[in-house]
Amino acid sequence: MFIGHLAIALAAKRAASRAPLGALVGGAFGLDLIWPILLLAGVERVRIVPGYTAFTPLVFEHYPWSHSLGMVLVWGVVAGSLSALVLKNARAGLVIGLAVVSHWVLDFVTHVPDLPLWPGGPVAGLGLWNSIVGTVVVEGALFAAGIAVYIGATRPRSAAGRWGLWALVGFTAAVWISGPWSPPPPSVTALAGVALAMWLFPLWAAWVERNRAMRPTGR
Repeated sequence: MFIGHLAIALAAKRAASRAPLGALVGGAFGLDLIWPILLLAGVERVRIVPGYTAFTPLVFEHYPWSHSLGMVLVWGVVAGSLSALVLKNARAGLVIGLAVVSHWVLDFVTHVPDLPLWPGGPVAGLGLWNSIVGTVVVEGALFAAGIAVYIGATRPRSAAGRWGLWALVGFTAAVWISGPWSPPPPSVTALAGVALAMWLFPLWAAWVERNRAMRPTGR
C-alpha cells in the first residue's frame, strides 16, 4: 500500500506535533526502505511475474527480516525507543514506532498471502491487489483522509510549504497510480535500485515541514 504509508505519516503529525514529519515518513515507509538493501545483499528474494496480481507483478518469495510481523514489531520498538530518546518526547517516539508497525497492517490488506507472521512462520494477506478498482478506492480514500488531516493540523509558512507538500503528494500519487500500467522492472537489481530512491521521501518531507507550521489547534 504505497500512498497509504504516506497517508499514515501525514495524519500522524496531528497526533504528535513533536515528531518530525521526516521521521514519520521514514517510519511509515521503513520496511520498504530496508527491503531493497536486503534484496541487493541476497538476504531476501523477489520475482517479477507480469500479471501475478492486477496491481503489481512482484512475487515476494522471501522477506522475513523486513516484512514479517514479528520483525516489524521489533523494528517498531527500536525506532520508537530511539526516537523518544533523541527527541526527548515519549509521545513522539510512540507515534513513530506505531507508524513503523502500521506498514505491516496496511500491507496485510493489499498483499496476497505472502507476509510472514514471523521468520519461517505462516503467511497472511487479504489480496486487495487482485482488484485495481478496489485498490484505487481503498488506498485513494485513505490517502485523501491523511492529506486532509495534515492540512487541517498545519499551515504553510511560505509558498514552498504549500507547493512542496503538493509536489510530494502529486509525485507519490503518480508513481502509485501508474504502477498497473507501467512495464515491469527489467530485473530485480533494477527494481531494488529504484526502490532505494524512496530514501528521498523522508528528506523531502523534512524540507516540507521546515516550510510549514502547526496550526494553533494542532497537538
